[in-house]
Amino acid sequence: MDLTQSIAPKSDQLNADDLMAGPVTVTIAEVAKGSPEQPVDVRLVEFPGRAYRPSKSMRRVMVSAWGAEAGTYGGRRLTLVRNPEITFGREKVGGIEISHLSNIDKPHTVALTATRGKRRSFTVQPLAAAAPARDWVSEAYATEGDVDLLRALYKAAQNAGAPKKVLEAIHALATGQADAPPAA
Repeated sequence: MDLTQSIAPKSDQLNADDLMAGPVTVTIAEVAKGSPEQPVDVRLVEFPGRAYRPSKSMRRVMVSAWGAEAGTYGGRRLTLVRNPEITFGREKVGGIEISHLSNIDKPHTVALTATRGKRRSFTVQPLAAAAPARDWVSEAYATEGDVDLLRALYKAAQNAGAPKKVLEAIHALATGQADAPPAA
């Protein structure tokens, strides 16, 4: 039994404690204006209702690698890691850092402020491209009406979170209610 969900904090934002089980790679749904204290909400596909609120240093990394226009960030991916060495004032409280970014083709290094008057180099690695999305409907037509294969495909699509229209199309094929396959 995976206990990850049972230790997740109840919050409207992603916290370092959410990453106790290890790094997580996420997809940006959109970037929105936050509050004066946390000016940026990076809304994530994988955490609906909870935003990643990057520190000023991590925002500098994103801007340096991807540019200043947050409207272009949708669909991009990043890997977030918990760094227990991050301090707030003089106390080590832990925090979230970015280890990998999509849409860069080589490691990207930025000079960040470590403490007043001191800088440190921070490097993010390129994140491999995501596997292309499956074309469930084409796969369903390729089964040539084999009901057992269609049932297995339906279950796989359902487990992968395929849209309702895709599930309906597979079901229609399995029950003989579908039209001819779409033209290639």
